[in-house]
Parts: sequence; C-alpha cells; structure tokens
Amino acid sequence: MRPPLVSNGRQERYDFGVISQYVAAALRKAHYEILPDDGSFYGEIEGFAGVYANAPTLEECREDLREVLEEWILFRVSRNLSLPVVDGHELTIRATA
Repeated sequence: MRPPLVSNGRQERYDFGVISQYVAAALRKAHYEILPDDGSFYGEIEGFAGVYANAPTLEECREDLREVLEEWILFRVSRNLSLPVVDGHELTIRATA
C-alpha cells in the first residue's frame, strides 16, 4: 500500500508547489505578539490547533512557526486527517492502492 497522496483535487500525486502555496497561505494568517513577561515573540495560526511558536526574535518565531506548521501537516496526512481550507487553498488526502 502506498502512502496517502496530497492533492489539490486535480492531481493524483505529490505536488510540492501546491503544498508550498498552502503553507504560504496559512502563514499569511499568522498572528504575532510580543510577550510582556520576557519580550519574546509568540506566533500562532487561527484554525490550526496546536500550531504555535515562541522565540527571542520575530524572524526566529516565523521560522519556528513554519516548521511547526509543516510538521503538523505531515502528522495530519499520516493519520488521514483533514486539513483546513486556507484562502481557497485546499489539500485533500487520498489513499492509493
């Protein structure tokens, strides 16, 4: 049995361009704030439960948030769990034989 495929509904293969567009769209929805306790940066993406990051600089927080988002997507794909639609970007999971 092959691993599940990520598709935009038109293709039946891994399409890293589609995945990159999805990640970029999700990251555009990220919200960042400076924490008053220590001045570090906190970022999260609404609608992506558990996807958040905290780092000393905004750039590090953005990088960490991207990494967490990518791992979150891979986890959901590995479990055949749905992914939220982001600004018209939709990834669907299909098992192949």
